[in-house]
Amino acid sequence: MLCPAARPTHASKPPVRTILLVEDEPFVREATRNILENAGFFVLAAEDAAEAVSMYEQHEFSVDIVMTDMILPGRTGQELGKELRARSPQVSVLITSGYGDAEYDIEDTASQTYFLAKPYTRGELLGKLGFILGTLAARQAANHAS
Repeated sequence: MLCPAARPTHASKPPVRTILLVEDEPFVREATRNILENAGFFVLAAEDAAEAVSMYEQHEFSVDIVMTDMILPGRTGQELGKELRARSPQVSVLITSGYGDAEYDIEDTASQTYFLAKPYTRGELLGKLGFILGTLAARQAANHAS
């Protein structure tokens, strides 16, 4: 595993963005990791909330987005997002779910919580991440301007 200081970068490219991916289904986790890495993201992959919290603590300042399944062993993706946001209010959380229940579609840009329904295509996933990163960049620019 690379430490945050060793994240690959190139002088003419934007900095590599880090995603903490939390998914308990091994096939989905690896398929999503492959999509993200092929798109140029640095991925930290966890299979449950406890492992995700541990990884977040180790890499807190380098994680740009936490992408988590809604239903995890022991707690929900929403609960995980709230816990991590209590530690770092600036973290963005993308919750994914294959359940069609409207209560899971909880997108709130003010709290930097976003939602993506499963199954999603590569294009839908990367489009949503682009939107989140654009929102994050705008928020950071506004904070630096004040």
